Amino acid sequence: MINILFLVMCLVTISIGHKDNGMSSGLKEEDFELERQLNILNKSPIKSIHTKSGYIVDCVDINKQPAFDHPLLKNHKLQRKPIFEKNITEKSFQNSPIKPKLVLEKFRCPQETVPIRRTTKNDLIQEKLLFNAQNVTQNGAINHFARVYLTIRGSPYYGVSGTTSVWSPKVYKGQSSAGSLYVRRGGGNDLNKISVGWHAFPELYNDDQTHLFLFWTSGKKGCFNMLCNGFIQVDKSYTFGARVSKTSTYGGEIIEVPLQISQDKVGNWWLRVMNKDIGYFPAALFSSLNGAEEVGFGGYTVTPMGTNNPTMGSGHKPDSDFTHASYFRFVKYLNIVGNHFDPIPSIVDTYNDAPNCYGITNYEDKKRNQGYSLQFGGPGGKCNT
Repeated sequence: MINILFLVMCLVTISIGHKDNGMSSGLKEEDFELERQLNILNKSPIKSIHTKSGYIVDCVDINKQPAFDHPLLKNHKLQRKPIFEKNITEKSFQNSPIKPKLVLEKFRCPQETVPIRRTTKNDLIQEKLLFNAQNVTQNGAINHFARVYLTIRGSPYYGVSGTTSVWSPKVYKGQSSAGSLYVRRGGGNDLNKISVGWHAFPELYNDDQTHLFLFWTSGKKGCFNMLCNGFIQVDKSYTFGARVSKTSTYGGEIIEVPLQISQDKVGNWWLRVMNKDIGYFPAALFSSLNGAEEVGFGGYTVTPMGTNNPTMGSGHKPDSDFTHASYFRFVKYLNIVGNHFDPIPSIVDTYNDAPNCYGITNYEDKKRNQGYSLQFGGPGGKCNT
């Protein structure tokens, strides 16, 4: 009997050992893959900057940044400027009662280098969980949108621009709240989309502050900011993922930022922030984004299922006062030759899937000193009741 018990104990020990080895092997493989990605994304810096917000920004050789490791960009030649650029915002700002002002962390990188926020292992783990949260319901998350968009009737669109007020929406763990503009073509597994704007996203940044962000996807590939290779940075002062150190105050000082996404003559999609060309997405990254079939402006929120929805924008619904609710003004779209136009009624629509929580109002061009404008946002809460 003792021999039999001893044999059983040995078999159980061996079985447990095999399971532990299997789990350990799986964890090692996952950890190895994360380290491999970190080596691709974090290039040897010429200079490193430790920010007051606690993260590190590396000044990387402009010709050795992570994007050039993308399989589709192996032979890509760096483009320093858009082939064409027609800026329509500067004249408008001169006649505006509100001047563009964004208090964004700025970096002093040496010539021929660009600032890239250093990626951590935790960043990659969170990114894997959060990717596509902007577009689909994932991991039990609920999305809500309040936006004005230009429909397929007026497409193709070769860019979009506008100036938005920047706020600090109250968000909790698992939530995010954003204001952005975007270009899009396709859907499902063939979704091609670029968004740029500001958001509060604790799980992405490990804080509840407002950050400048970009998001892109082509099919099942893409990411937030620089958490995957693809976007090519050319500006040496600003970087996506940077914290906005000062935001708007209800009824008081308004902090705003002009944004633009535009496709140039060789098909690359450029992102412009504060009238500076930050960088671009090469055309080769996208399966079907030669001109967009939809462009839009507004806000969106994400929250775990079963929880109250966060605030959007300032936390107040549109009321025609641009010091109250979040806005976009001087809204334009670009045609194939780079000319900018105000939207016309026949191609404009609005979308709001949670009117109990959020509002969206399109003022069109009725507010003369604001150009073509709109407001969005609201207090959140129980949106589906």
